[in-house]
Amino acid sequence: MPAAFNYDALVALLSIRDLCIRFGPAQGAGHRPAVDHLNLTIAPGEALGLVGESGSGKSVTSLAILRLLDGAAGVSGSIRFDGQDLLELAPDAMRRLRGREIAMIFQEPMTALNPVMPVGEQIAEGIRAHHPRMNRKEVRETVLAAMDAVALPDAARRYKDYPHQFSGGQRQRILIAMAIANRPRLLIADEPTTALDVTVQAQILDLLASLREQFGLAMLFISHDLAVVSQVADRVAVMRHGVLLEEASRREIFEHPLHPYTRGLIGAVPTMETPRDEPLATLAQGIAESGEWREARPGHWVRQ
Repeated sequence: MPAAFNYDALVALLSIRDLCIRFGPAQGAGHRPAVDHLNLTIAPGEALGLVGESGSGKSVTSLAILRLLDGAAGVSGSIRFDGQDLLELAPDAMRRLRGREIAMIFQEPMTALNPVMPVGEQIAEGIRAHHPRMNRKEVRETVLAAMDAVALPDAARRYKDYPHQFSGGQRQRILIAMAIANRPRLLIADEPTTALDVTVQAQILDLLASLREQFGLAMLFISHDLAVVSQVADRVAVMRHGVLLEEASRREIFEHPLHPYTRGLIGAVPTMETPRDEPLATLAQGIAESGEWREARPGHWVRQ
């Protein structure tokens, strides 16, 4: 479990206000945005877990932060990073920030890497992009340091190896090395353990916790897996159909869930006490997603 987080001592590193994301025309019966007036805050060094089922708007939110959505997406609101509104930055300024100040670990390590480029060169690309004055030796040393930081064995020997020569867990470590090579202040991890078996998943979670402590990273950890989020996050935000339904500290969310959807998510997770002769719980239909956003307990917000 991560250590208790001191919210009062820190100010926002990332502040999302009234974020709306639409695809296609806004008109039409039953049309709703992919993300609907989302508000989120992440402090320096804090890990926020963003939870919800597929289609809840988690990944599209992360892409909006990095300005990676294509022209079909209509984005409004504000996304402020260290005081700058990312939605108003010029493209060149955003490119300088992306990969250096904010980095992302994408889903599916099996497909996110270029199969015909040595992994060392793939990590080096981002370093050269943000540090053009580095010579070849300095770039290589920085790559090897990143590979060592994620505990890839024999980094110097494997610099020129290709993705297919690594296991799934090692490929995920390579993606993490790419993300942390430039020492970002905010790391976005989008389902970074989904394709991994349980043992490797635990190793990656331990690695992320170690990197947070070592480099003081803030993290937006996106997942549908509550068990994973409980091991990573200081705070948890729960989304459904683009709407934020509940937000509180990790302990509050798991010990005192207030929204019916949050309770349904937690109840659907099998435990050692779950009867084997009964079907697993499923999420109830018709759960209300409207209502007033209010502070029901200190630091515990819910839409009711």
